[in-house]
Amino acid sequence: MSTVKSKKLQVGTDATSSNNFTIYQPATPDGTLRIGVGNADNPTEVGRFNSNGYIATNAPAFRAYNAGTQSITASTNTKCIFNSEDFDTANCFDSTTNYRFTPNVAGYYQFNCGVYYQASNNSFIYLVKNNSLITSRFGGIQSGYGMFVGSDIIYANGTTDYFEVYAHNGSNVTIGAGDDSLMYFSGFLAMAV
Repeated sequence: MSTVKSKKLQVGTDATSSNNFTIYQPATPDGTLRIGVGNADNPTEVGRFNSNGYIATNAPAFRAYNAGTQSITASTNTKCIFNSEDFDTANCFDSTTNYRFTPNVAGYYQFNCGVYYQASNNSFIYLVKNNSLITSRFGGIQSGYGMFVGSDIIYANGTTDYFEVYAHNGSNVTIGAGDDSLMYFSGFLAMAV
């Protein structure tokens, strides 16, 4: 039996390092085997194996919420403001300007959203892709207050696709209630392609 002891094994000899892969162990061994794109001298980690199996290192996930309330105008689709974050693993959620998620890895994403209406009249929430394609509509006619939630799995190209949540109500109304469980938007990469 022979043993090869090396901390880095490059697979591929293409002059363009992005066409090569490297399997390696970190400088200080920690029980993981890393997989990187690039040459052995400077790979960019894309995943690792440990005793629990494979772990992707660039798998965007986020959870954002509105820490206060928001007013929406009657019969107008209004973008929901999610101005606080519980987490944003790949810095893909904009919680200051556009209140949208723009994932940087192509694949299929699981999205979840919820909006609390302090009064409800023909209310809906929409999961919107690229400001024009409404992929899902959650809600319906209800009187009084209402909490509308929804989820869907949607493809993102990893570069230009972005996702937002819009609210609609038949009359002027306030949404949210200053509680992160009453107005939220979350998502994660379910499968990269």
